[in-house]
Amino acid sequence: MRNKVILVSSNQLGRGDQVLGENILETFFTILKQREELPLAIFCMNSGVLTLTDDSFVSVHLKELEEKGVEVLGCKTCVDHYQLEDKLVVGKISGMAQFIDLSAKYEVLTIS
Repeated sequence: MRNKVILVSSNQLGRGDQVLGENILETFFTILKQREELPLAIFCMNSGVLTLTDDSFVSVHLKELEEKGVEVLGCKTCVDHYQLEDKLVVGKISGMAQFIDLSAKYEVLTIS
């Protein structure tokens, strides 16, 4: 995972049942935070920004990853669209330009 950027484009992993997808995404981050090698950054866009709020169990794991030095970023356009600016409990608001810069330098793993 070292030198990778994880792109979270949805608040669930996979298509199908919403609750199942949310649980699978939470499991992904539960296991990821236990790894020795962590990604450089996590960039959340589209409904992925919902994981940055208390309404998502994923936010707990993202907080722990952030405390371990992983940069957690939320797309400003998406945060504005979902009206979440005052509801974010983890990460910082960023722009697509920063994601493009990161993706030019590091491998991107897309979670959708």
